[in-house]
Amino acid sequence: MQQQSFNSRYILGISFISALGGYLFGFDFAVISGALPFLQKQFELNEYWEGFATGSLAIGAIAGCLIAAAVSDKYGRKKGLMIAASIFMVSSIAMALSGDRNFFIFSRAIAGVSVGMASMLSPMYISEISPAHLRGRMVAINQLTIVIGILITNLVNYTLRNQGADAWRWMFGLGAIPSALFLLGALQLPESPRWLISAGHTQKASSILARIGGADFAANTVAQISQSLTGNHKLNYRALLQRAILPAVLVGIGLAVFQQLCGINVVFNYAPRIFDSIGASQDDQLLQTVFIGAINLVFTLLAMLLVDKLGRKPLMLIGAGGLAVLYGIVVSLLAAGSANVSWFLLMAIGTYAMTLAPVTWVLIAEIFPNKVRGAATSIAVISLWLAYFILVFTFPILFNNLKDSTFYIYAGICVIGFFFVWFKIRETKGKTLEELEGVISPH
Repeated sequence: MQQQSFNSRYILGISFISALGGYLFGFDFAVISGALPFLQKQFELNEYWEGFATGSLAIGAIAGCLIAAAVSDKYGRKKGLMIAASIFMVSSIAMALSGDRNFFIFSRAIAGVSVGMASMLSPMYISEISPAHLRGRMVAINQLTIVIGILITNLVNYTLRNQGADAWRWMFGLGAIPSALFLLGALQLPESPRWLISAGHTQKASSILARIGGADFAANTVAQISQSLTGNHKLNYRALLQRAILPAVLVGIGLAVFQQLCGINVVFNYAPRIFDSIGASQDDQLLQTVFIGAINLVFTLLAMLLVDKLGRKPLMLIGAGGLAVLYGIVVSLLAAGSANVSWFLLMAIGTYAMTLAPVTWVLIAEIFPNKVRGAATSIAVISLWLAYFILVFTFPILFNNLKDSTFYIYAGICVIGFFFVWFKIRETKGKTLEELEGVISPH
């Protein structure tokens, strides 16, 4: 089967539309960073409420993953993406109109539902419509749209910084625009062929696969998928405990938790607080978030070139080891109050963006057997969001008490993560999802 036979433009187009869910993820993830200085004054947030307001997104995201798993297995990936876009549009407006702290946190948690759904469904959908030789790059598009969302949101936040006490309302309310575009785009998507076959719509799946890679590709893929789906394929969390499946589930959870507890997201969410600790002005604090977003984008593009060439495991090892070293340098520079810390934080962002950020999502989309992919992916992504909540809720408290030494904790986690990847991750590049059925599971 030759690579030229694939309809790359079509694959790229539907991958980008699906990955707009990643843009919404990036928006809501980043908008809090620019809005926090305003929210602290508006709602008189102490460090506990600051952490909770930031982390409430994760609480909603956990519920979103559960909803996405049930909806996508019963009604399809496409409908799940459409629901996510609709919830995001409503919640963006609700956050912008919040009159008190509790309503704002509730609205942000509802936004988290849509982000949780998209964070699970977008990479899953892309992995299910992409040929094996393109899958790493296509799933990495989801990470690309996340970082584009982060960069554009940081630029918008910086632009709105002098718009008065209500600038934060515009920051959140503008999220209704990309969510409406995502909803319109999702209406045009074909359904996942793997879901269609599991639901008994083999002919429809075959026509979509033929458009992706021709008649031979469609016939071969339908046969592979049908064989992998033999037996019960409904959403079944109990099946995750089976001896042949549990190792893959535990690896997925480990990857998800490590991607968050490695600590880099405190730089994304709390950059103003970190730079305030070395005496930077509010303008400079928000400008640093723009630099962070730009570096994040550049190195994510680099990751897309490397993920199907260098492979998943080498990139994960580079990320874990590199962050451990960089955090040690960051601690010493923060302690000295040196403005040079920004260079090393940007290096840490670049390292993460090229390695742990996209590759974790690629692996989570790849390592689970077809029969349990919906349930297993939801468990892994729930674990990711729970770890994110722990990270962002504890950071303001830890930073108030430990200051720069907080980053030693994240360095230690990166060392542990390095050995986890070294011993537990097997290379997955270039294999079809059906060939990967036994890569993680015991033989």
